[in-house]
Amino acid sequence: IAHEAVDRHVTAGHGAQPALIWLGREGERRVLSYSEFSAEAARFAHVLQSHAIAPGERMFLLAGRVPALYAATLGALKAGVVVSPLFAAFGPEPVRARMEIGQASVLVTTEAHYRRKIADWRTEMPVLKLVLIIGDTAPEGCVALDPAMAAAPDRFETVSTAPEDVAPLHFTPGTTGLPKGVVHVHQAVVAHAETGRLALDLRPGDIYWCTADPGWVTGMSYGIISPLCNRVTMVVDEAEFDLDRWYSILERERVQVWYTAPTAIRM
Repeated sequence: IAHEAVDRHVTAGHGAQPALIWLGREGERRVLSYSEFSAEAARFAHVLQSHAIAPGERMFLLAGRVPALYAATLGALKAGVVVSPLFAAFGPEPVRARMEIGQASVLVTTEAHYRRKIADWRTEMPVLKLVLIIGDTAPEGCVALDPAMAAAPDRFETVSTAPEDVAPLHFTPGTTGLPKGVVHVHQAVVAHAETGRLALDLRPGDIYWCTADPGWVTGMSYGIISPLCNRVTMVVDEAEFDLDRWYSILERERVQVWYTAPTAIRM
């Protein structure tokens, strides 16, 4: 299990290794070690538990490539909560369709996304019990995530899950009718970890950059789960494609394994 792998890396003495190098759109650079990443995931799991979110409930993510999204993903899995990522560029209707089909109990998003894409119809979805807003403040009826995380303990006893329990829940694009939910189970992490080693040649300590958005299956499986299982250092760029920026990141961060798309290579 990916979140358990992170904890094992820490107990094995690798807590100081960078887990995440985050590059902000405006030039910020933030590094989270495996110890810090583990603590953030534990805090998020406590936040869910404090709001009575039970194992098996569904949490949807609607945010760009920001550190909170990665901590929320691992924290939810630690709490036995199903994770369903959404592409941040989706409009209100695609977001609503997926959340209704997936019976979302929790949403993690930003205030801007909430006001533009959720607020108008939230009251029509009573199953949505908790909306966590990334940042220090939140609109009425929502919870600000940053202070909630700051008040939470940094250790969490991982909820026991069975191999066939649902972990990530992805959705098809919906180009031929309604989007379909595609279930991935906890045991799938075995394939995620092994294919990361065999197909991507991930080795502990490698600097690794997957350019895919976590809203798509590649960005979750090989942008979060597999690299963390294989104890690499992930580079995460918040910004969209820019040729000069991408070349500079590859050079400056000394990326050793780069996983990107044919479209980007052609561009």
